[in-house]
Amino acid sequence: MSFDKAYDHCFDLVRRTDKERFVSGLFAPEDRRRHLYALYAFYAETAAIRDRVSDPLPGEMRLQWWRDAITGTCRGEIEGNPLAVALMDTIERFDLPRNVFAEILEARSFDLYDDPMPSLDDLHAYARETTSALIRLAVRILCGRCRLDVVEVANHAGIAQTVTEVLRNFPRDAARGQMFLPLDVLGRHGVDCVSVCAGNADAGLRPAMADLRDEVRYHLAETRSGIVRLSRDIAPAFLTTCLVERYLGIMERPGYDPFRTAVELPLWRRQWMLWRMAVKARRHYAA
Repeated sequence: MSFDKAYDHCFDLVRRTDKERFVSGLFAPEDRRRHLYALYAFYAETAAIRDRVSDPLPGEMRLQWWRDAITGTCRGEIEGNPLAVALMDTIERFDLPRNVFAEILEARSFDLYDDPMPSLDDLHAYARETTSALIRLAVRILCGRCRLDVVEVANHAGIAQTVTEVLRNFPRDAARGQMFLPLDVLGRHGVDCVSVCAGNADAGLRPAMADLRDEVRYHLAETRSGIVRLSRDIAPAFLTTCLVERYLGIMERPGYDPFRTAVELPLWRRQWMLWRMAVKARRHYAA
């Protein structure tokens, strides 16, 4: 399979499954863009495994296939997989650390089961191994390195995005018996995890979710204060963070129902917000 066809496949996959990162990738330099889409396609593909399997075993098998592909132990088997072809090329071109991909895959293994998230610290670790890891890899594609100050900002941005997604996805996750809201936060408000997964609106659920929104705002503020010190070259890796505040606002409107309210924004509004943030970043660094 040619590299062009493999990268075209990644472009289409991200456009269909992750519209926010698809738009953010359009602001990357043209010679790096398709490599970002290979990375984002891998992330979208592995994040969706839980939704495509009926039990954990086939999901674990799929994750193991990706582990073998990335470590090179099944090199001859990837030629028929356009996503794997593009990803392996990207990893080699930019010397991306394979251990970071291993962390992402390990976190995706947690997704396959119904074990609850034990604590806020565990949720932070999960965020660092998923969204933050994705941002760090994107930074390396964009500028060839990822300094410690970038890692710190990426960790804050990843936590802000991940906790927001946990709150947004709560109805879906609770309906299938999966609890990403940390048990220690729920416990502080007397929330019974089993009752909530059964669809009961425990009185402490809203205050617990409010605590998590406060957590998001802390990490969002840290992201904003840190990102202004970073190079404009890496701005596309962080663009999707600009949507977090708007999602939090939807969850704080009167009448918000954690089980029923769809925390969504129209595509045109998301595209406009991403474009506005990209322009703002360019103006800031040009000043």
